[in-house]
Amino acid sequence: MTTTTEQMRAWTGPAILTFGFRPFFFGAAVWAALAMALWVPMLSGHLTLPTAFDPVSWHAHEFLFGYLGAVVAGFLLTAVPNWTGRLPIVGWRLGMLAGLWLLGRLAVAVSGGVPPALVAALDLAFPVFFALLIAREIVAGKNWRNLIVLAMLGGFIIGNALFHWEAAQGEYAAQGYGLRLGLGAGIMMIAVIGGRIVPSFTRNWLVKRRSAVLPVAPMQSFDKVALAALLVALLLWVALPLGTLTGLALALAGVLHALRLARWAGHRTFVEPLVTVLHAAYAFVPLGALALAAEILAPGSFGMAGAQHFWMAGAIGLMTLAVMTRATLGHTGQNLSAGAGTVAIYLALILSVFARVAGGVFPEFSGPLHTVAGLSWIVAFGGFAVVYGALLLRLPAAKRV
Repeated sequence: MTTTTEQMRAWTGPAILTFGFRPFFFGAAVWAALAMALWVPMLSGHLTLPTAFDPVSWHAHEFLFGYLGAVVAGFLLTAVPNWTGRLPIVGWRLGMLAGLWLLGRLAVAVSGGVPPALVAALDLAFPVFFALLIAREIVAGKNWRNLIVLAMLGGFIIGNALFHWEAAQGEYAAQGYGLRLGLGAGIMMIAVIGGRIVPSFTRNWLVKRRSAVLPVAPMQSFDKVALAALLVALLLWVALPLGTLTGLALALAGVLHALRLARWAGHRTFVEPLVTVLHAAYAFVPLGALALAAEILAPGSFGMAGAQHFWMAGAIGLMTLAVMTRATLGHTGQNLSAGAGTVAIYLALILSVFARVAGGVFPEFSGPLHTVAGLSWIVAFGGFAVVYGALLLRLPAAKRV
């Protein structure tokens, strides 16, 4: 039977198409930096894109559905073969998937001169086709446990479709049902998948150091209660974003997930930023829930957009950066340790998050704070592309033979 390694060695085309994490992690990072480089002058009125979306909605769509869609694809195309025991998608089939993702970015950017239905179809082609591929692999591998991942991916796709529909109706899609559904699906992915990998990776690292304190094993009864509470809170937030019940549910979910994180022994990992950053990223899940609860129950606490950025830039931005750095190191045969460049991009992203949130708390300083947030974001993801680009675009010498 052909193995994954044999399949990769048989591929003689570009190295970037030898495994799913390569084109999608590199493409996601470049797009995150480039889209922000476009957004900063758009925010100040010095640049206008030929998109049918209003500027804020384009920004929200491309960082949620564009950037996160690519990272999810890179992660699942790499993880699902491990879950199912089936061969990964490589070569031109992988290149076709990456091409569909790029087509979506282009279609949205120039949508001002294109019928809305065609723009939506071009943008949704990638996630729909990708979800069908993942469904086939999970079903063929009888990996029923991870059908929940497919369900969350389905919610993410529906959110994207709703976003397009709202934008086509002339609504402010950046605060619509589609964005909340897509963001909610992304947060649930972090809570479910992150809830597996954060304690697992932490345990592996602590065991090697013979630590007497280890994380509580994942998916205990408490974890299931916390996940159920978060799901209910997110569904309420999608449907009734300003409701008092929604605020209370988000506050409860925030407290439960803060307690969940405290069970994973993150305080024992500070000497290895590659592990610590996973805990820092997950911390933005309860922080975002609590900030949104505060904004709902006491309007003006953070500003709704500012509170959402604990999730959008914090939980999603930092967790995806943490996963991309770790997965790239692991799958290219490097030591699982964060160097100075990796630590720098983590710190730049954390600065970006808090600068953006501060812009909502202190609106009189929002201009310079948004600029700091944007530039720090560019440093983080542009830095990833520079520091990790060689690992993603080239094979190790031993594998070029």
